[in-house]
Amino acid sequence: MISHPDAGKSTLTEALALHARMISEAGAIHGKAGRRSTVSDWMEMEKARGISVSSTALQFNYRAEGATSDNVINLVDTPGHSDFSEDTYRVLTAVDAAVMLIDAAKGLEPQTLKLFQVCRHRGIPVVTVINKWDRPGQAPLELLDEISERIGLTPTPLFIPVGIAGDFRGLLRRGENGDPTEYIHFTRTAGGATIAPEESLTPEQAREREDEAWTTAVEESELLSATGQDHDQEMFLAGQTSPVIYASAMLNFGVRQLLETLVALAPAPGPRPDVGGAERETTDPFSAVVFKVQAGMDTAHRDRLAFMRIVSGEFERGMVVTHAQTGRPFATKYALTVFGRERATVDTAYPGDVVGLVNATALAPGHTLFVDKKVEFAPIPSFAPEHFAVLRAESAGKYKQFRKAIDQLDSEGVVQVLRNDIRGDASPVLAAVGPMQFEVVTARMRAEFTVETKIEHLGYTLARRTDPESVAELDRQRGVEVFTRSDGALLALFSDKWRLQYIEKELPQLTLEPLVAAAD
Repeated sequence: MISHPDAGKSTLTEALALHARMISEAGAIHGKAGRRSTVSDWMEMEKARGISVSSTALQFNYRAEGATSDNVINLVDTPGHSDFSEDTYRVLTAVDAAVMLIDAAKGLEPQTLKLFQVCRHRGIPVVTVINKWDRPGQAPLELLDEISERIGLTPTPLFIPVGIAGDFRGLLRRGENGDPTEYIHFTRTAGGATIAPEESLTPEQAREREDEAWTTAVEESELLSATGQDHDQEMFLAGQTSPVIYASAMLNFGVRQLLETLVALAPAPGPRPDVGGAERETTDPFSAVVFKVQAGMDTAHRDRLAFMRIVSGEFERGMVVTHAQTGRPFATKYALTVFGRERATVDTAYPGDVVGLVNATALAPGHTLFVDKKVEFAPIPSFAPEHFAVLRAESAGKYKQFRKAIDQLDSEGVVQVLRNDIRGDASPVLAAVGPMQFEVVTARMRAEFTVETKIEHLGYTLARRTDPESVAELDRQRGVEVFTRSDGALLALFSDKWRLQYIEKELPQLTLEPLVAAAD
């Protein structure tokens, strides 16, 4: 689930779980008093601010209409805030498809554009949901034109809303050549916390009931077909088109239609290339890639959970696998499926499933697990940090807990931790994509380790990867400081782009390589 902040990702995630009968009542990020918070947003900071700051995996079964068996859906609700885009990037290395949410009033927003570019780069097909149709917003065709013009993706609506934004009555189901095949009428429930009743009507019944609103929807559907905006599965999987659904996650309108679409159109797990470029087929022996590590989900046990996406083979709890990065065996006795903060033991899992491994202290994002012949998947690159700060413990007596907390948050990828001989271990430098990451660090230090800390922001704005041969010369330069990151990479920090440009011009022999997603 990807989008700009406040487009409704977590609310939609909750609504999908409601329709899959995983919960009896949907929560909300923002809502009326008495309506509970979402299952996927479990951190206190998320509940207080009404934003997602950590990706959360939800697994549930869903039986599509007319089907005789269930489909397993592994859904990941990602942070929308740009400060946490690195967490979202890691998730996008582990998924088969993405659901892109667009606010009906605001249209495409900057963070949505950035995340879509990552999807395009990775070849991830995208299903688009135009959310908040129960509120005033743009015209349906205007939003589709914006998608086409700004990101070059041809939108192919599967449904057309009946009623303008702010007067959401139902959905027209489009058939071949845009002909209406069904009218799905929704009825509001109290606060939108339960599944909205649906009524299926024929086009003739819809015309009699909705009159002008239905006629407008029919004309819009025909116009889309005239411009070639009908669904084509091959073009969707190739990343050229995107099926579109209009919805209101808050009211649970259009949610079942999205689930049915994901089951019908989203690709099943497929082969994944290893570091050497060879395809790892889903039928090959077990292998998996760790895409996220999260601690603090269980305050009673302070455990650490590594989320792995199974790439190939069958996983059985208790099996001994090999950790590709160290070559050491790894026991999987404590394996869980995760539903927000709630968890259940999993005995078997298959390609595409997301499984949490408890107390996996040796695992980090991008690591590979396998059985039989060795396989290793490409590591997940770290983003270029743009904000830097020194972190110190308020009390010297808490130094041991401070060190432990720093190591844990570093291994989870909450921030990048930089060290050099001058500053020492007592005052590590934190490097982040956005300043809100520092707030997460201090909040979790206090909540999980009872360590009060203070942040001192540094005047650096850019980082470049360098090498040992360049360090001595860089250390002599004003406005530059060299650090070692926990993965062993040497990073040179610069006060501003002009300082960097001057050094690159005057000392061209130095190694100064841009990092992934460098803002400059």
